[in-house]
Amino acid sequence: MSDASRATAPADHLTRLDEVLALRAGPRIEPLVAFGRHLADSGEGSSIIRERVVAALIELLDGYAGNGRQRLEMGEVLGLLGDPRLRLPSDPEYWATITLPDGTEVEVGRFPVTNAEFREWAEGAGYSSADGWSEGGLAWKAAGPAAWADLAANPESAALTVDNQPVAGVTWWEAEAYAQAAGARLLTAREHRVASRGEEKRPYPWGAPFGDGNANTKEEALGRPCAVGVYAADRTPEGVSDMAGNTGCWLADGTEDGRRMLHPGSWARPSMAAWAKALEMAEPDARSADLGFRLARTVG
Repeated sequence: MSDASRATAPADHLTRLDEVLALRAGPRIEPLVAFGRHLADSGEGSSIIRERVVAALIELLDGYAGNGRQRLEMGEVLGLLGDPRLRLPSDPEYWATITLPDGTEVEVGRFPVTNAEFREWAEGAGYSSADGWSEGGLAWKAAGPAAWADLAANPESAALTVDNQPVAGVTWWEAEAYAQAAGARLLTAREHRVASRGEEKRPYPWGAPFGDGNANTKEEALGRPCAVGVYAADRTPEGVSDMAGNTGCWLADGTEDGRRMLHPGSWARPSMAAWAKALEMAEPDARSADLGFRLARTVG
């Protein structure tokens, strides 16, 4: 019997888990993923078993074990079982603090806004309430476009809507409304650049060169977002993750013709889009499977 099939056997979960955890880090990945996915799909396993699987997955991810595909799968199973790293904007641990050149302190979300937090708002009063919606956002909503929650409910969107992955496919209007409702705002282009580059003026959060395996960009060939924080190199010294890749980021800044700025680094774009200074513009009602957002708020 293979490791994968043994991981899905119904007998003695504790014994099987002990066997898996006794393996070295590399050989441990695939049977642990199979075991965790079985627990998530079947609903089997005690809370203690699930917590041990979650802790083991986080240990492997923090140790940067496995290749990109394996890390994608570990992150997905972690999201299905319940990722304890996730926080809401009301939690102080949600935020990291950066300092702008003029001395202004800004709190920035450690992760992009995730599916879990955005879904809670979207499936609650997010669209029915005027709370957080700007005049432009209300006009967009009144025109009757499909809401993110409706699009996310499509089974074809399942790979994009795992709880601990960054939310993708939101318009700028939806991102703005969520941020305002959460008592925050979108990052400015300047804040995104400063957070990514730091005082050292890094071209990427980890420095230079771009290298292999540092961020979820097109070079990794994953073809989709992964769980937030899976690429440990794509994390600033302040603890802000996924600044270069995974999903692009809507920004607060706009242009005179009504378009909005975004940082384009994502799973679907090559390394040049991950550069800290990279910027693009898009219509505020645009949706893309590789475009999300992150929250910010000024301290004081």
